[in-house]
Amino acid sequence: MARAIMVQGAGSNVGKSLLVAGLARACLKRGLRVAPFKPQNMSNNAAVTIDGGEIGRAQALQARAAGLDPVIDMNPVLLKPETDIGAQVIVQGHRHGTLKARDYGTMKATLLPAVLESFHRLAVTQDLIIVEGAGSPAEVNLRAGDIANMGFATAAGVPVVLVGDIDRGGVIAQLVGTHAVLPDQDRAMIRGFAINKFRGDPTLFTEGMEIIAARTGWQGLGIVPWFADAWRLPAEDVMDVASRPGGPLKIAVPRLNRIANFDDLDPLSAEPGVSVEIIEAGRPLPGDATVVLIPGSKSTIADLAHFRAQGWDVDLAAHLRRGGHVLGICGGFQMLGQWIDDPDGIEGPPSRVAGLGHLDVTTVMGPHKRLALSNATYLPTGSPVSGYEIHLGQTEGPDRARPWLKIDGRDEGAASADGRVRGCYLHGLFAADTFRADILQDWGGQSGLADYGTGVETVLDALAAHVEAHLDLDALLAMAAPV
Repeated sequence: MARAIMVQGAGSNVGKSLLVAGLARACLKRGLRVAPFKPQNMSNNAAVTIDGGEIGRAQALQARAAGLDPVIDMNPVLLKPETDIGAQVIVQGHRHGTLKARDYGTMKATLLPAVLESFHRLAVTQDLIIVEGAGSPAEVNLRAGDIANMGFATAAGVPVVLVGDIDRGGVIAQLVGTHAVLPDQDRAMIRGFAINKFRGDPTLFTEGMEIIAARTGWQGLGIVPWFADAWRLPAEDVMDVASRPGGPLKIAVPRLNRIANFDDLDPLSAEPGVSVEIIEAGRPLPGDATVVLIPGSKSTIADLAHFRAQGWDVDLAAHLRRGGHVLGICGGFQMLGQWIDDPDGIEGPPSRVAGLGHLDVTTVMGPHKRLALSNATYLPTGSPVSGYEIHLGQTEGPDRARPWLKIDGRDEGAASADGRVRGCYLHGLFAADTFRADILQDWGGQSGLADYGTGVETVLDALAAHVEAHLDLDALLAMAAPV
């Protein structure tokens, strides 16, 4: 019979996702069959699963840490923000609809049966399920109908470990305050606590641990120091996307409001000869960039307007006049075309919007979302590429006659006549080592990273060792309950 434990945070971005990945790899190394589970996630950084759906990218990384292929049951509810007040709702891997936050708050309780179904289906083949909460259970104003934190924990009977983030300060108040505001039933679900992101000598917080334990009655499980190599793992939260200084080949990436699937940047950031510079709103695209990479977007038309509002369209034209290269992936590909047609109002009111005009293609939005794990070939060299497709819309036009990828026998991508502007729908392509080396050479650089995938595995192993060294894993596992 499987057992389960849930990791919740005393605030947002306390490092839950990373801790769950480390715990999953550590338990795998102990010989346990272990799987991650997150009842509800909110992220535009999604992964395509082997069973044809989509889940949060963090759960895909956690699945990798557990030695598993990602499946839809690992994250049965995924919210993909499209505006400040609304999000696309993905249920068990597939689009359920788009709702405003207030409307979702009303209907979320109806999703609990699907969440529990996925949880129990996942548990059938595992020894241990490590559940990750979302946000914080201290947001008691959101408790009614909750499926992400204590609502799930009480419904499924899963004990909780509460994690505080000492790096942001006030960690005693985070944990003790959570204890104070929780209703009795929810408070009783918490068995222990841990401190994350500590910098310096952990013994300096010994008294702090004792104070928290005395005021809450929870067992302290350890103090986890800052894990310096966390940036080498795919990030889920857009706030974790950061510039990575490196070598002379500079890739400028405009930070779109609804940037999506930005894990495309991770292999490039790991290249020693490459500098990835994230360009914030209000800053110009740098004149010394070799490449401007326009990433995916959850709201292409709105992000195109945002792109223009920053003056980046003018900067991009100047970049091309200087002989620079441009690559658009998914939403970025759509933006580079002549027009984006949305006759059915998929992204808002029905509209036809002029694109940036650097590729002779037009995109027509439609209700069908393509979700696929894909194997491809880089046509200029024959290098193998693998990745995933996750997009709405179809893109056609004369520049599609210059494809640069072939996916499962069909042409993919478009290029300008001089080859300096390219676009495609394939995400994850830079993880392919030979392709990455080829395209960096096309851009006048060279690869210094021979095996990106092995690097990710090495960091996951190091993370597992880090967790084992600083958490009382035996005590944590003893808190897990049968489900």
